[in-house]
Amino acid sequence: MPMKKWQFWLGVLISILFLWLALRGLHLGDFWSAVTKANYWWILPGVAVYFVGVWARAWRWHYLLGPIKKIPTAKMFPITTIGYMGNNIYPARAGEVLRAVILKRKEGVPVSASLATIIVERIFDGVVMLAFVFINLPELANLTASSGFVGNIQQVALYGTAAFLSALVVFLLAAMFPQVTSRAGEWFILRFLPARLRGKVSGIMHKFLHGLASLRSPFNVLMVFLTSLVIWLFETAKYWFVMHAFDFEVSFFALMLMNGIVNLATTIPSAPGYIGTFDAPGIAVLTAYGVEQAMAAGYTLVLHVALWLPVTALGAWFLAREGIRWSDSLRAETEEGNG
Repeated sequence: MPMKKWQFWLGVLISILFLWLALRGLHLGDFWSAVTKANYWWILPGVAVYFVGVWARAWRWHYLLGPIKKIPTAKMFPITTIGYMGNNIYPARAGEVLRAVILKRKEGVPVSASLATIIVERIFDGVVMLAFVFINLPELANLTASSGFVGNIQQVALYGTAAFLSALVVFLLAAMFPQVTSRAGEWFILRFLPARLRGKVSGIMHKFLHGLASLRSPFNVLMVFLTSLVIWLFETAKYWFVMHAFDFEVSFFALMLMNGIVNLATTIPSAPGYIGTFDAPGIAVLTAYGVEQAMAAGYTLVLHVALWLPVTALGAWFLAREGIRWSDSLRAETEEGNG
């Protein structure tokens, strides 16, 4: 997917930096031994439980879109996996916009309304990730301070919590008071945007606010949060299954901490597939828990591939099955929404 060259190369440079942090001092012989001696049968139940989590994601999206249009989870699942594929192979999380564009093509849901629900998903995901970190703060405090950015994650978690909770509050207020939010938006549009853009931006804003309709009910907010918690517990369960392929063991709570830190780190711009930004923090967390670097690197690499490959392949298959090609028009729609 074409994008501004400086953004692409910035992501590549960041990935290289994180890979250097992850692999410096690594003994390749020990790493190769850890990888070749792993029992890869454990990946199969890990993949299975991970796709249960992906189905839960599709259900959550169906639930958030309910006030706009009732779409069965079975129809949302292929589009959700296509979004995963897009995130994994294109820069700048373009898969999020790609699934909104495909949903518009298949179900007629406006892209701006879909994107509102997708942003809500990401906010709840961030809150859960930070909850995973906070649950483990007492144990984290006992880890060695020499474990790089893991030793400083407490301060990062505080700033991240403030950011995600602030965003959540803004979205909840916008959802609960749509008329007030709309008037405030129109005031801003009339005073700060040129006349040629006012109509288009106003239309997008109203569709976006319509996409927040599910947040007007406290019960719905609770349901989305609980579903988000279940989703990330399933993903942590995959971490746990893959761990059993290797000759080390840490607690499930340690893997929750690793999952939280890794996924927060992958919000940093990087090369497609979260190269480096996934691996460096994952290895750092495990070595902080006393796992040898070669074993931690082998596990994290295999886990990364096991998370990336199956859902990317399934998303590509669904894209082909739906008869949707990566055409110039689809690319243009996705880039317009991602711009």
